[in-house]
Amino acid sequence: MNSYVEKVLAAACEKDKNEPVFLQALQEVLVSTSVIFDQHPEYEKEAILERLIEPERVIQFRVPWMDDKGEYHVNRGFRVQYNSALGPYKGGLRFHPSVNLGILKFLGFEQIFKNSLTTLPIGGGKGGSDFDPKGKSDREIMRFCQSFMTELYRHIGPDVDVPAGDMGVGSREVGYLFGQYKRIKGKNEPGVLTGKHLTYGGSICRTEATGYGLVYFVEEMRKANNMTGKDRVVVSGSGNVAIYAVEKAEQLGWHVIAMSDSKGYIVDEHIDLSVVKQIKEVEHGSLTSYVERAGHGEYHPGSVYDDATLKYDMALPCGTQNEIDGAKAANMASCGCVLVAEGANMPSNPDAVAYYHEHGILYGPGKAANAGGVATSALEMSQNSQRLHWTKEEVDEKLHGIMIGIHNQCVEACKKYGQDPKNYMVGANIAGMEKVIAAMMQQGDY
Repeated sequence: MNSYVEKVLAAACEKDKNEPVFLQALQEVLVSTSVIFDQHPEYEKEAILERLIEPERVIQFRVPWMDDKGEYHVNRGFRVQYNSALGPYKGGLRFHPSVNLGILKFLGFEQIFKNSLTTLPIGGGKGGSDFDPKGKSDREIMRFCQSFMTELYRHIGPDVDVPAGDMGVGSREVGYLFGQYKRIKGKNEPGVLTGKHLTYGGSICRTEATGYGLVYFVEEMRKANNMTGKDRVVVSGSGNVAIYAVEKAEQLGWHVIAMSDSKGYIVDEHIDLSVVKQIKEVEHGSLTSYVERAGHGEYHPGSVYDDATLKYDMALPCGTQNEIDGAKAANMASCGCVLVAEGANMPSNPDAVAYYHEHGILYGPGKAANAGGVATSALEMSQNSQRLHWTKEEVDEKLHGIMIGIHNQCVEACKKYGQDPKNYMVGANIAGMEKVIAAMMQQGDY
């Protein structure tokens, strides 16, 4: 490992020792891009890594809100504005009990390079709250979102920071957030948030974008590595990313045999996606009711990646970070899995990633494979700026082209630095970082 990278990592491990998920992401990115700094010793003199790994700004605030019984609650709100070298901060808002500063720093840091790979003019950021929308009424969620935006509005804007949805934040929450922003500002700025409903500036295909983009990226991986005929797929998760990855996979003729949620997973040779959509998108319920309602399939508690009885060629983890460890990766290999591409952010822990590489499993990291969501968010920003509304075909075509471009960037970056072109993790990190560093160097000290 390059001595400069080693020095920066050691300092970060001491300074941020209470943020293990952030350090995990930092380690993965810096170690895999070490070759850049071997060839560019001048970056150390400019302290480019020290500047890159520290957020430009971290905002934390309280979010008081009242439930339907008239009782007050207080949650923590955050916005990590990580790097604006390429454009306005761009990244989702996550509402989930697990949210803390370390997780948002991890997500924001990854977002810098993901956004860079899209080639669109957007920087990296992330935000959210430890608020749990599960079990809350629409009115309670509305009051929380209004309180959250009452502070956040000071720090965002179409040319400053453009949040979007993430885990726990869909078009309903974005609508409440946008309504409060508009109320406070006294003007309509549709470009301040993405993931909006189509009736007031949202983009067709935004809901489907991350899942569709994931499958487009996998399609390019398959073509580049001659993987014809291997089309049995397991998808973990059952939110937007998973649902629309399954939809696009089935359109391409792949055979999806399993999906999951936080409680368990379904195995079904003929998954009824309409039933999954009704349970998850409309009722916000659990897959425990799937078998009864679909009339076929099986339901099992636990992780689908622990099931040794399944046979599949590809896995698309679309759940949450670190859902796959080394033991699960080994089990996946025993099931015949030869390709893993991440719809979620860092669902494979370091042991799992090491197993993929050591055993020849093709691995598409989230910052490349799931970049379709933020890419389409940026396309929504473009439509808002131009007061235009593109058709589904136009957006889908642009998304497909972006994902092909991301795949090609990963391969070319590996070739440029003498790395294995099948190592998409190294390629994605190098390609994403090169562009950000170039912009930072060109803009001088900031």
